[in-house]
Amino acid sequence: MDMTGAIFQLENLLVKNCKIQKVLPAMFASDAEVNIVTVIVACPDGSTHTIRAYKEEAQALREFVRSKM
Repeated sequence: MDMTGAIFQLENLLVKNCKIQKVLPAMFASDAEVNIVTVIVACPDGSTHTIRAYKEEAQALREFVRSKM
């Protein structure tokens, strides 16, 4: 898998023991209709990060999140 953009950001946060808090739209939503994906990540230091991906990258980000859950 190509580790650029949103996926790279998420992977870097996960390595720092941050946890995926929420994925919008929800993972059970139809992937065929998803053009924008937002992932909210909470870190042990109390910070929260929002990662957004669009179009093809959104599909790849959802698959990456699915593999981590």
